[in-house]
Amino acid sequence: MRQSLDTILLVLGILAVWQLLNWSAGDIAIASPAATFARAGELLTSATFWPHVWETASALVYALLIAILGGLTVGLALGLHKVSGEVAEPILISLYSLPKITLYPLILLVFGLGMSAKVAFGAIHGIIPVAIFTLGAVRTIAPVYFKTARVLRLSRGQLVSTVVVPAAIPELVSGLRVGFSLTLLGVMIGEMFASQRGLGYLIMNAIGTLDVPTMMAVILILATVAIAISGGLLYLDRRLHHRAS
Repeated sequence: MRQSLDTILLVLGILAVWQLLNWSAGDIAIASPAATFARAGELLTSATFWPHVWETASALVYALLIAILGGLTVGLALGLHKVSGEVAEPILISLYSLPKITLYPLILLVFGLGMSAKVAFGAIHGIIPVAIFTLGAVRTIAPVYFKTARVLRLSRGQLVSTVVVPAAIPELVSGLRVGFSLTLLGVMIGEMFASQRGLGYLIMNAIGTLDVPTMMAVILILATVAIAISGGLLYLDRRLHHRAS
């Protein structure tokens, strides 16, 4: 009950600040909450809006699959080999801190314009944090589990599927939550700079035509969906960590 009340108060506070900014800067700079919600309703009932949603959703799903599968594979491989993990971890952290936008010209050169570039740019945002979280999750597994696996003479595949993954699930979900947010960010940046379809394209097109209500409405829709998915993953993350403790 208290958490729900805090959420409502937070939303009301954001709306109040939003309205104050509208009164201060004017409609040319930021649309009011009422105008934004009205425009969002128009977009959601427009047949021309949903192909852009599908384009962004498709790119996000492909990028997430690559980031999750690639990150889990790299993280598990490094985590199960102590020396490789110790050598690779600072390299992964350095790559994680690198501004990915600097790689965008290279992405365009390799993949060209269109879906493949957006997927690649989203994947490189998400794969490294997933790998780092997975590596950390494997390291926190109690050594007794590995000793038991050696006694039972489990193969590497059996070790991963029956010992490592179940024991590391809470940390893996944390990595997936961070990976989702960053992958979505990468896809949106890709659509903003080199795409003719998608929600990122709509935002940039609205900025170019000074269509502030449309820009704000697309951002509102995108933020609402992203917060809902991240909130679900956060809830699952907390439940798993609580159960593990």
